[in-house]
Amino acid sequence: MNVMIIRHGKVDFQWRSRSTSEQFDRDCMAYDKAEITSFSARIPGNKSAKIYISSLPRSRDTAIQIFGKKNFTATKLLDEVPLRSSIVSKIKLPLLFWNLSGRLQWFFNHPRQPEGRKNTVSRAERFVEMLLQKKEDCFVITHGFFMHILIVCLKKKGFCINHKKLKYANGEYITARR
Repeated sequence: MNVMIIRHGKVDFQWRSRSTSEQFDRDCMAYDKAEITSFSARIPGNKSAKIYISSLPRSRDTAIQIFGKKNFTATKLLDEVPLRSSIVSKIKLPLLFWNLSGRLQWFFNHPRQPEGRKNTVSRAERFVEMLLQKKEDCFVITHGFFMHILIVCLKKKGFCINHKKLKYANGEYITARR
């Protein structure tokens, strides 16, 4: 069984370098609705295999650019880990602060974040279980942060990963085999 995991294309969005908590939260919502830039990717594999995408528009847009208009199976199980401001602040703080503090809260399952680590891992595990039940080769178009969680879950279920990185570029893919 081969699972090709692809990170969505580059999003056409410019983050503010500094923002208040309210601005950061609005930017997160705008990013989730933004389109991707045009790109070309050469993805190997059986193009007739099932294609799973997240429910976010950038995942569908990426699938269309890679595979053309086809029937994709969209699932919230593949959505990016949501992020929001870690504190309420009218002071403009750096983007790095918002990203790091929000992900730390996610790691420790802090209720300020829409989803904690336990829920994210559970979501990834449910998706992997679904794949194991179907026993089919497939493509999975998902998101950078969630990819790391998904890869860990695939490894725990006996998949071999062709390479693991700290950061996956937009449009980059990895192969998981079992």
